[in-house]
Amino acid sequence: MRSTTLLALLALVLLYLVSGALVFQALEQPHEQQAQRELGEVREKFLRAHPCVSDQDLGLFIKEVADALGGGANPDTNSTSNGNHSAWDLGSAFFFSGTIITTIGYGNAALRTDAGRLFCIFYALVGIPLFGILLAGVGDRLGSSLRHGIGHIEAIFLKWHVPPELVRVLSAVLFLLVGCLLFVLTPTFVFCYVEGWSKLEAIYFVVVTLTTVGFGDYVAGASPNQNSAAYQPLVWFWILLGLAYFASVLTTIGNWLRVVSRRTRAEMGGLTAQAASWTGTVTARVTQRASPAAPPPPEKERPLLPPLPCPAQPAGRPPSPAPPEKAEPPSPPTPPTASALDYPSENLAFIDESSDTQSERGCALPRAPRGRRRPPNPPRKPVRPRGPGRPRDKGVSD
Repeated sequence: MRSTTLLALLALVLLYLVSGALVFQALEQPHEQQAQRELGEVREKFLRAHPCVSDQDLGLFIKEVADALGGGANPDTNSTSNGNHSAWDLGSAFFFSGTIITTIGYGNAALRTDAGRLFCIFYALVGIPLFGILLAGVGDRLGSSLRHGIGHIEAIFLKWHVPPELVRVLSAVLFLLVGCLLFVLTPTFVFCYVEGWSKLEAIYFVVVTLTTVGFGDYVAGASPNQNSAAYQPLVWFWILLGLAYFASVLTTIGNWLRVVSRRTRAEMGGLTAQAASWTGTVTARVTQRASPAAPPPPEKERPLLPPLPCPAQPAGRPPSPAPPEKAEPPSPPTPPTASALDYPSENLAFIDESSDTQSERGCALPRAPRGRRRPPNPPRKPVRPRGPGRPRDKGVSD
């Protein structure tokens, strides 16, 4: 992930947190202040009704009650009624262990001993990865089963000649509806009946549990009136299946977002390539307009003048055969810089030492490359040939 994308995502999450904080503050702070005022009124009423109790003693008593409630004590139970009820019976302890490895952590029951806290550290470090592996396997199997069942419905839709795009949308909607019916709506009505909660409280507990938030204000099986030892373990198995379903849904959403991101990246790459091509075309046109006018195309080459006569050779000596001319590689054409001249030397370009030598050997001068001209040079005297087999100067005997 790029740094800019990461910073933008962080800014979005922070903005989401701040907006949530403002909404929760506006909704919950007035209720908290009202509860604090009611507590003060009840305290003053108690002190007026019992003048023998001092304000300090009452404050200490309230503090001890709060600590006992935080330790798991229930004010509805005492030593005479429900004496056998415990927050740490086998079923409740199993449910507490399940909240550790699922990372829900309701908080209604907390560890108070040092040995229990030390054991919880190692228990969580081993149990959380183990439960993650189990959750992945159950989610895969559960998602496959649901998709297999929905596949039969898709086949029916395709037989009815429903467009494939609409079938995909309907299958996704069915996947969500079936999962919500099995793991959200059905448990909601069960908790309403068993726990005596309202529908809002029940669905609040279901969503808070399956999202692993786990505030602990509502916990299934925490009431002292619930005496079934198998109730909370059954609730934990429902949590396992519900978390697996939500994990499957999140995996599906992640795959969909990955496909959308891939397509968006491909489309953006195509747009970037088109923009680069358009920019290059515009730049080339602007540069061409700003540069000087292009030179005219090269004119047709004028016919060469007849070759100059070779210098006279001494009498009595057969003329030496002219060596074959070496073909020179063609030079790239360059536009002419001036109009054609009309004097005999215009085709005698590159007249230097090498051209003199070549004129001696081949009795002809090389053709000047097209478009390149030099000023005319005065004729030169023949140069004495070099090497054996060359004609000698006049006046030298054989």
